[in-house]
Amino acid sequence: MNRRRRTAILIDGSPSFAKDLAREIERNYAVRILSEPQHALTMIKLRETAKNSLFYLGEVLVTETKVQINNKIGIGIVVGNEEELSYELAVIDAAYQGALKETKNWTLLFEEEERRIRENKTTRERAILKTKVDFEMMDVE
Repeated sequence: MNRRRRTAILIDGSPSFAKDLAREIERNYAVRILSEPQHALTMIKLRETAKNSLFYLGEVLVTETKVQINNKIGIGIVVGNEEELSYELAVIDAAYQGALKETKNWTLLFEEEERRIRENKTTRERAILKTKVDFEMMDVE
């Protein structure tokens, strides 16, 4: 599982999911914080579809943390004021960078969490679609 997919699952999933994985690493390894959670502004770049050109939409607040486990550095960056989640992402990233033994068992956990995210999204979409008006069925005379 690649870093992008893993991070998306951690951000979109249950808050306890990232917390539990990070705590598992903290129990077994020394986590050295290289950079405390810090807030920053980053530019959002988008592609305009008609001309296929890039432009900057604006700035967004992010929280970034860097940690080190067994000489491997992990980075956690998340949109918003999310200091705890940023730290947890950094710990999990460092665990994967260091190929710690705990990460071998996490693939199934990540896949299960991804399935739960999809189910929740489908449920929300169904609830929204129930309120959708079907103009094709309206009689117009």
